[in-house]
Amino acid sequence: MISDIVNAISGVFAFLTTPVSWVIVQFHKVFGAIFGPDTGWAWGLSIVSLVVLIRICLIPLFVKQIKSTRNMQLLQPQMKAIQERYKNDKQRQSEEMMKLYKETGTNPLSSCLPILVQSPFFFALYHTLAGIAENKKIGVIDQSLLDSAQKAHIFGAPLAAKFMDTADEVAKMGATLMDVRVVTAVMIIMMSASQFYTQRQLMTKNVDLTVKTPFMQQQKMLMYVFPVIFLFMGINFPVGVLVYWLTTNVWTMGQQMYVISRNPTPGSKAQAKMLEGLQKHVVGHGATRTKRERNIVKAIVAKGRDRNEYERKFINGLTKASLAAQADGTVVAGTSTAVLDEDGTPSGAPKRQQPKRQSKSQRQSGPTAAKSDGTAQDSGKPSLEKKDAAESDAAAKPQNGQGAAKAKPAGGNQARSKAKSGQRKGGPQRPKSPSKK
Repeated sequence: MISDIVNAISGVFAFLTTPVSWVIVQFHKVFGAIFGPDTGWAWGLSIVSLVVLIRICLIPLFVKQIKSTRNMQLLQPQMKAIQERYKNDKQRQSEEMMKLYKETGTNPLSSCLPILVQSPFFFALYHTLAGIAENKKIGVIDQSLLDSAQKAHIFGAPLAAKFMDTADEVAKMGATLMDVRVVTAVMIIMMSASQFYTQRQLMTKNVDLTVKTPFMQQQKMLMYVFPVIFLFMGINFPVGVLVYWLTTNVWTMGQQMYVISRNPTPGSKAQAKMLEGLQKHVVGHGATRTKRERNIVKAIVAKGRDRNEYERKFINGLTKASLAAQADGTVVAGTSTAVLDEDGTPSGAPKRQQPKRQSKSQRQSGPTAAKSDGTAQDSGKPSLEKKDAAESDAAAKPQNGQGAAKAKPAGGNQARSKAKSGQRKGGPQRPKSPSKK
């Protein structure tokens, strides 16, 4: 069933059979002169060279794929908010999503471009190898090249043999069924393992773990789904196609490792590892020596308060080494107030201290504050003792023809006891009205 579908799709891209077969023949001339025209090394390396040539042409699309994937990761919180806001209106939800993509310049299909562009060449190669297995001239491969390709064996397996071939079909190619199945099984396992490691590397090293989004769950699911798909489809692929696909996966894995190490996603483990190595290099030399290092430092300084945990750790590490990162990406000796600590304050600036909390007795004493050495500090207002003495002098004068009132004691406890008995606190006493007889 799967082989029929692949054959049908290969027929659609049959127009690419001629250019693909021409490229293989040109590489075969080179490697045939080294290893022999009928060897598996000559034909196998020709297919590997075809993959390398195609992947070099696809490097711009791969860079665009990396940027698109990163933008999609950064947009996941906004996309989730749109989905929750318009969960009952699918049309409005779709419109807001398209508006978000347009404003940020993000294309969700960009992450699939390398695979979509490479797929026609894959099916054209499959169509070419199928013609070799059927002893049929195809593209620029004439009868002499066809006989040479049928004699080529890769570790004992013919170039056009498949895992599901019968013993009679394999015998016509001059091989045994055991050799074909062992070689194809090993190649299928390696193909699936390389696909799994490539996706796992993307998930564990180049993803901001502080943001949990549905996109991460989707990528995690694909990490397990893709290897299974290749496992079941691989048994229907000729050995030459398995060489092509295994080479593609290994190329993708190496290319992704290089991109992640050079330009990791902010907040990811890859960025933490990259900044740790950059910090040791800058501290060791006392300066940024390459344009790439200056661009990294320049981008971190420009973020200001928006730096993530690893970027703040990098800046603080330079500060501890008596180095200061500048806005142009250079590093100089000394400290810089433009560098912010983890709490958002300039590095080296004095920290704001909270005032000491006063005791209850200090608060009751009003403006009289206690010094650190225990002595009282006068704030310019009369103290409690002076106030009590003034009140005692005023109370000693006769009021309204009545007899002189008793002097008010200068004790705080006695003043409070008089206040409880109905007399006014803190001033001359109100004269009593004469009783009516």
